[in-house]
Formats: sequence, C-alpha cells, structure tokens
Amino acid sequence: QVQLVESGGGLVQAGGSLRLSCAASERTFGNYNMGWFRQAPGKEREFVAAITWTRSSTLYAESVKGRFTISRENAKNTVYLQTESLKPEDTAVYYCAAGGWGTSPRAYRYWGQGCQITVSS
Repeated sequence: QVQLVESGGGLVQAGGSLRLSCAASERTFGNYNMGWFRQAPGKEREFVAAITWTRSSTLYAESVKGRFTISRENAKNTVYLQTESLKPEDTAVYYCAAGGWGTSPRAYRYWGQGCQITVSS
C-alpha cells in the first residue's frame, strides 16, 4: 500500500506561483509513474500532469501546458508540481496519484488526500 501526502497548497493572487509536493511512503516509489489531478467544486476530477518513473516522459493538460511543471526526486520519494502564472480557474483541490499512466483518474491506483490551491483575481 502506497501512502501519498500532498503539501504546498494555499491562497495566491492571480499571476502567482506555488510548488506542490507529494511524498510517498513506499520505498519502491521509483517504480511508479506519478500524476497530478485537480477537482474544482461541482466539477469532475481532471488530469493536470504525469511523469514516468524514469522521468523520460511527461504529459500535461492543455490548460496548464507552459505554466506547470511536473518533476520528481526518486531518492526522496517525492513528486512536485511547480505552478506558475496561476489563474482563478486553477482554483481546485489538487491530488497526487500513483501506479498508473495517462489522463484518466481510473488509471491510477493510489491517491493522496488532496491539497487546496485558491487563486484570487
């Protein structure tokens, strides 16, 4: 069982930036592809970004491409989501996910509890 704990969320003005971190409990973290998703009130959970365990491939949603960057440090069992040029529409609970690949939440096996990003205009 992999436990994932997100941190780094908060309240930021439009145009600002935040870095989310997701720490994994599992020593084999390095073998898992990782993803970030988000869910705004009243909306379905949507894909944000993903990275393979080798860091050789990344995926981004069109809405965040060029503004968000996913990265990972396998030695620290941690994946990051650097967010830049934040917009009010980026406001959501952001979830870390492991053990899958692609843009569908159903493809991922493990989930964190989520952390809130609120972007004020």
